[in-house]
Amino acid sequence: MDWTAIASGFGVGAIVGITGVGGGSLMTPLLLSVFKLSPALAIGTDLWFAALTKVSGSVAHARHGHVKWRITGLLLAGSIPASVLTVALMHFTGITKGWASTLTFSLGIALFLTALVVAFKKSWQAVGLRLERHIPDSRKPALTVASGVLLGVLVSLSSIGAGAIGATLILLIYPRLEARYIVGSDIAHAVPLTLVAGIGHAMLGNVDWILLVSLVIGSVPGIWLGAQLTRRLPDGVIRGLLCASLLMAGWKVIH
Repeated sequence: MDWTAIASGFGVGAIVGITGVGGGSLMTPLLLSVFKLSPALAIGTDLWFAALTKVSGSVAHARHGHVKWRITGLLLAGSIPASVLTVALMHFTGITKGWASTLTFSLGIALFLTALVVAFKKSWQAVGLRLERHIPDSRKPALTVASGVLLGVLVSLSSIGAGAIGATLILLIYPRLEARYIVGSDIAHAVPLTLVAGIGHAMLGNVDWILLVSLVIGSVPGIWLGAQLTRRLPDGVIRGLLCASLLMAGWKVIH
């Protein structure tokens, strides 16, 4: 039993419980810096961590009717093929130095994008309402599928993006959708996407299964505790701390 891994899973789980985001974007840099995994191994392990920790949330949102299945289906129509093709390309070319550089760069960019999403969380709906004037309803399905393609590639290369970036893309396309439906649809999309990408990375040997078990054991009570704390901490403080952590992690990964 790796107590460092359990403590890490607990810490990341607590942050996810408090903020609703940050699982992959904090876990992957942690796997790189603390556990000294290679970028490919860290990304593969984190994909399985994300899939396993989000299953219960997805089921809960589905039971409460918070999932817009049409939106989730359109996202998956783009993300699953994109993820399969991305991992297949990695499989046929092998994890070369070029791929290692691409994975590291993608990870850094994804961290910066997530920080941007978290920092301006309240502004995205206003942007979406402005864009809505120029986007007829007939184009929204195609844009949703295109968003899925972007998420499929990004998640497969970096393990980051299915949560915060996915929710932001849904908000931009459907700005009048209530928050609970955005979160529910986003989580329902994230589980199969991270699972498919995770299976692809597992076939490449990019998953540390023993470490994964310890991380998941720690994350379960962490998420529960974080959910309790979120009622007491100001939203601005939470977002500020998370944003700073993401920026520092992104800078460290790229450099």
